[in-house]
Amino acid sequence: MAQEHRRQITEPEALDALAHPIRLELINFLMASGPATASVCARAVGDTPSNCSYHLRRLAKVGLVEETASSDGRERPWRALVTGFDTPDRTPGGDRLIAMSVQRDQQLARDYLAKRDQVDEVWKQADGYATYTLRMSPAELTALGEALDALIRPYIAATRDGAPADSALVHLGVHAFPMSEERG
Repeated sequence: MAQEHRRQITEPEALDALAHPIRLELINFLMASGPATASVCARAVGDTPSNCSYHLRRLAKVGLVEETASSDGRERPWRALVTGFDTPDRTPGGDRLIAMSVQRDQQLARDYLAKRDQVDEVWKQADGYATYTLRMSPAELTALGEALDALIRPYIAATRDGAPADSALVHLGVHAFPMSEERG
């Protein structure tokens, strides 16, 4: 199994770098798919190779990606230096990154639902969407988040070896926050 390297990001420059939609897509793509050239990244995130090169350099500047050697010496693949990240301290930069991540989650869900009729039946039966309204204390919510993280972590694409042959990349987003009691 590949070693996990989850980074806590608190540096304003790194938070700012990640709080950009293309850079967030690039780091997620590289973490999930492994090393890739700017051209491959561009196709994956729907941008131009030159723009992806710029954004990859920006991510490299804050230590999230690096160029790696290629087999032919001509290509310039990039690889993620992390397998995940979080922002434990809620700062304006961290809040922007969280907002960008939520926006990304919502867009991925909309894109999937728009094409769900083209998805293999076995995946339609396996996909899921659920919401719950829970009554919890802050300590209980923290414990629930930690328990969910422990359940999910063995399946992280960047560190999972020996996945079944019929496996695919799956997006899973979890949001948990207190609701206003007035919404009742």
